[in-house]
Amino acid sequence: MTQTSENVTWLTQEAYDQLKAELEYLSGPARVEIAKKIEAAREEGDLRENGGYHAAKEEQGKQELRVRQLTQLLEHAKVGEAPADTGVVAPGMVVTIAFDGDPDDTLTFLLASREYASSDIETYSPQSPLGSGVNGKKVGQDAEYELPNGRTASVRILEAKPYQG
Repeated sequence: MTQTSENVTWLTQEAYDQLKAELEYLSGPARVEIAKKIEAAREEGDLRENGGYHAAKEEQGKQELRVRQLTQLLEHAKVGEAPADTGVVAPGMVVTIAFDGDPDDTLTFLLASREYASSDIETYSPQSPLGSGVNGKKVGQDAEYELPNGRTASVRILEAKPYQG
């Protein structure tokens, strides 16, 4: 779970370890692999018309961007505990909301950084319109957030429980 406050990102130990392992792989073995791909493609001849070379260079650029993102994230990370089960919406919580207070029109999601997104449950960032609208609200309260078309939507917080992973 993550919670961003100023330049600090709060991570569980599990999330920190997972991101650190990804950084170590991208900084070590993955760099060697991409360098070999670039060298092999370079040996094929004319670089202007060499699709393999250009694809490998693009892959290298994406990989280096991810290394910089992870490095910055981990430099500012604080490892902490999952949020307390207080009924207050916070990063690291699984939140169930009802749109316009309609108990039949609900959505359940994890409020967390996209680095912690899981295929098991939909994830909304605390910085997203919905995430920032519900963050800090208590179960039973209403929250508003801005839709992409500029209109405002209203939701009611039905449940907020710590994510159990």
